[in-house]
Amino acid sequence: MSQSAKALIEQAVQLPPVERMALVEHILDSLDEPDPAMDALWAQEADDRLAAYRRGEIRAVPLSEVLAKYKSSSAT
Repeated sequence: MSQSAKALIEQAVQLPPVERMALVEHILDSLDEPDPAMDALWAQEADDRLAAYRRGEIRAVPLSEVLAKYKSSSAT
C-alpha cells in the first residue's frame, strides 16, 4: 500500500462514524462504474457458454439442483 493511501486511512479513521460511512459509500460507488472492457469479456463468455451448450459440450443444471447444493453446504 502506498504512503498516500496509508495517510488517507489514518485521516479517515479520525472522522466521525457517519462521515466514515459516507466516505466508504462514496469509494464503493466509485468502484461500481461500468467497465466496457469487462462487460465485453462477460458478453463473450456468455456467448461461448451458450454455443458450448448448443453443441452438447456442457449441460444445463436445474435451478432446484443448484439451490439444493448451496442449501446443503450452508447447513454444515
